[in-house]
Amino acid sequence: MAAAVGPSTRVVINYVQARSLLAAVKGHTPALNAYFACMYCAALRPAEVSNLRERDLHLPESGWGQITVDHSYQVTGAAWTDSGAAGEERELKHRAVGETRCVPASAQLVAILREHLDEFGTGAEGRLFVTRTGKIGRPVAQPFVRPISSGTTGRVWAIARRAALTEDQQVSPIAKRPYDLRHACVSTWLAAGVAPTQGARWAGHSVAVLLRVYAHCVDGQETTALQQIEAALG
Repeated sequence: MAAAVGPSTRVVINYVQARSLLAAVKGHTPALNAYFACMYCAALRPAEVSNLRERDLHLPESGWGQITVDHSYQVTGAAWTDSGAAGEERELKHRAVGETRCVPASAQLVAILREHLDEFGTGAEGRLFVTRTGKIGRPVAQPFVRPISSGTTGRVWAIARRAALTEDQQVSPIAKRPYDLRHACVSTWLAAGVAPTQGARWAGHSVAVLLRVYAHCVDGQETTALQQIEAALG
């Protein structure tokens, strides 16, 4: 029995597709592999990843680690910041001033982050993902302080989609934006049996918003569900 998923049905990438996309990113722009992995594996928002510093990471040599998110970097334009810079650090979305959020980091994500730090180090303010001189994605002696721009990450993601997805998938909404990796992470948590209350705490949202906005069917999940029903019916 095949699953009939209509074109308007919202699905998110599965694990195999995510691996292919991250591999495509690593092949084109190695310094951004960990950036996208933080969204897919830990449901971080792009603005939270952009502000991530080495001090926020607990990366053991084996097993699960942890990411502590305390601020985000919002790009709003120079007219909207006190310093005149294009962006600024801000408190976490839906959180009180000074409040932090702790998110587990799988062993796979820990390995990716450790590899990133070993190869690329950090920017002048300790940020992991910064605009660098020279060719994008290659380590340099004097990286800029400014966090990586959404324009850069968007371009790299578009290239990765073309390399990793089929033609039909490329014209579909699946993984259209980097932010969709956060949707995929939350949906994967729920599909794996994580309680919505726990998933909401990790993602930094209420349970209601989590289920209404972020929970989607993982690509291929409907076929598995129908097979399970078919087996149950004998």
